[in-house]
Formats: sequence, structure tokens, C-alpha cells
Amino acid sequence: MTKGVITSLFCCIALFSCKPTVKVEAPEKPITINMNIKIDHEIRVKLDKDIENMLDERTDIF
Repeated sequence: MTKGVITSLFCCIALFSCKPTVKVEAPEKPITINMNIKIDHEIRVKLDKDIENMLDERTDIF
């Protein structure tokens, strides 16, 4: 019976001694994000000759 008590005592000690710990800490310096973004856009509109002629003739449309 003493072997069983010693074994169970050893198992309990082994289980209690292994405690996982997780620490969450804020950094000392602030977090900086450098974003160098350049957005270029170009819009091209191509009109047929008929539409161009119509727009030239009727300037009151727009």
C-alpha cells in the first residue's frame, strides 16, 4: 500500500509543479505603421466619331 501512496503522491506533486503561464504585456514603445502609398488614377473616355459629331453640333446637351 505504501507504493501506491508514494506513486499517487508523486503524481500529484508532478501535476501541481507544471503550471503553464501566459503573460500579456503592452510594449514599452508605441507601435508605428509607416505606409507610403501613392495612388495614381487615370480615366480615359473614348467616343465614337458619330457621338463626337453629335456633341459638337449640340452644345446645349451638357
